Amino acid sequence: MIDVSESISNQPPVLDQKVQRSARRNVFIYGAARILLFIVLTAVIHGIALLISSPVPLLISAMLALIVAFPLSMLAFDSLRMNATSAVAQWDAQRKAHKAWVQSELADR
Repeated sequence: MIDVSESISNQPPVLDQKVQRSARRNVFIYGAARILLFIVLTAVIHGIALLISSPVPLLISAMLALIVAFPLSMLAFDSLRMNATSAVAQWDAQRKAHKAWVQSELADR
């Protein structure tokens, strides 16, 4: 007689491609938003420096924008960050389940 629980556990876990696409899309959107914020802040800082007739190199404006954009993006794009994190966590859980299944199948041989 075949044990039903054993045959069910021997089935490979389903890797949902929608979860993978969602994770990639959410990470891309969050990354693009952060880069866009950095570019906008660089332009604003450099524009202000030009308006007050202060000779500030573009690299210095970009470095200041980078320092400001990092914490600001974590606050301004909180929902994007949470979406990306949860989507990557779901994808990672699927990958780990599949990897554990593969390792158990190889251990049986």
